[in-house]
Amino acid sequence: MSKFIFVTGGVVSSVGKGLTAASLGALLEEYGYSVRLQKFDPYLNVDPGTMSPYQHGEVYVLDDGAECDLDFGHYERFTSTPLSRRNSLTAGQVYETLINRERKGEFLGQTVQVIPHVTNVIKERLHEGAQGCDILITEIGGTVGDIEGMPFYEAARQLALEEPRGDVCFLHVSLIPYVTAAGEQKSKPTQQSVAKLREIGIMPDALICRVEQPIQEGVKQKLSLFCNVPLNAVIEEIDVQDSIYEVPLMLRKEGLDEIVLKRLGLPSAHPQKSHWEEIVRRIKTPKNKIRVAVVGKYMEVQDAYKSVFEALHHAAIAHDARLDLFKIDAEMVEVKGAAALLNDMDAILVPGGFGNRGIDGKILAAQYARENNVPYLGLCLGLQIAAIEFARNVLNLKKANSTEFDEKTPDPVVLQMTEQKNILNKGATMRLGVYRCELKEGSKAAKAYGVKEIRERHRHRFEFNSPVYAEAFEKNGMMIAGKNPERGLVEILELKDHPYFVGVQFHPEFLSKPTAAHPLFSGLIGAGLKKHNEGKTHHPIPIVFQKEPSLR
Repeated sequence: MSKFIFVTGGVVSSVGKGLTAASLGALLEEYGYSVRLQKFDPYLNVDPGTMSPYQHGEVYVLDDGAECDLDFGHYERFTSTPLSRRNSLTAGQVYETLINRERKGEFLGQTVQVIPHVTNVIKERLHEGAQGCDILITEIGGTVGDIEGMPFYEAARQLALEEPRGDVCFLHVSLIPYVTAAGEQKSKPTQQSVAKLREIGIMPDALICRVEQPIQEGVKQKLSLFCNVPLNAVIEEIDVQDSIYEVPLMLRKEGLDEIVLKRLGLPSAHPQKSHWEEIVRRIKTPKNKIRVAVVGKYMEVQDAYKSVFEALHHAAIAHDARLDLFKIDAEMVEVKGAAALLNDMDAILVPGGFGNRGIDGKILAAQYARENNVPYLGLCLGLQIAAIEFARNVLNLKKANSTEFDEKTPDPVVLQMTEQKNILNKGATMRLGVYRCELKEGSKAAKAYGVKEIRERHRHRFEFNSPVYAEAFEKNGMMIAGKNPERGLVEILELKDHPYFVGVQFHPEFLSKPTAAHPLFSGLIGAGLKKHNEGKTHHPIPIVFQKEPSLR
């Protein structure tokens, strides 16, 4: 029978619940338990797929095509169990499910209410998410006290009552602010937050205290007393200086893993060594260094390209290198020119995106990388950008474009997928989730992966116009290095005579882990290091794990 852990947040949003939940999952896996993570988001959107990056950061895509909150990136990067749409639940999905059932007459004339009907739907998803794993960790989004989150807390309370005693654990992540004028940390906001939880009927088993500096002993004792939590279960979670991958080690040092296992009645023979120690060592004392530019359009939003940035860090870890990451606004490239902003870069990456703002800057970045032999990786839109640039400046098709940006272009090297043309609803209607790709023998992509066929996650509406332009591209040095075997859609383009110039229609960043860098990102960093060190060859250095991770 599965055990349940709930992670709630107090005082402010973005307090670190997702990272805490993922780090705990990583620690529990080291004991040999199978762990799965789940997120309940109280907003009324069915999923974040139609939200702007300015509102919600990146949209993270799972194997089955589910568009999820960016915390799912933390979940999959820190733990080994792949997730599915049943591990993501929003208030929008709850009410959509409930209304559909009511319209079908499934309630036989009952008055449909929050209790028990809404909470029953939520508990159904909890039991579904727990199938096949030892421990299910569920993060409840938002902050305790938010009106839209109340049904989720109530469902958690009910589950704790219905499950055997000792099978449910509650963790509360809360901010402990430091008041500079008073020169002290304040526990009152967290006291109020826990009081709100207790009103609901939930008693936290541990407090994870987010602090900027070590928690003062008096504050710790006050929190223990007023929040009814044992002193050893008041956990310090201080802001990390170098990397989020320090968090599992921090929580292990504080004893959170042993507290949770004891609460759940599970054996806790402590693992001898953690692979997180070697990861952190490589981050703090790397042997190499590399400068990488990411040229995008949402650069002022920290989480818009979260998985891309993390995948670059994973590749740097694999090569034992310090990553100097330069976030360059594509519109600034249009103003200042590519050479002015990119001339010192060892590698360039152009990520995905939608809309025509900043497109010319991205095209200039791709041109600069192609003409100056700078390693380049284009993701989704980054492939399309590379195709447009190549058509304009190599094939001399000066008005070549994507129909996304110019519907009347005479040379649509990128165009809308056929099945997308009559779609009216925007939510969950793109080409989403895992699709197969056959790699061309001898290509850089095939060399990077080391296999003939791969499966990668997608999220797009437009594609390379292969039937019209493939032959001209191939004749002039742009190889079609990967295709989807079912439909013949182009998945990978790469330049033949270039150190590393690869564009992919999928999103490889979603399958990268700190314990297993994605091959394409590792290839980019490897080529960039070779450029940085003027021809010296570098190879990734494997990390030795207690349990081998997997991309799938």
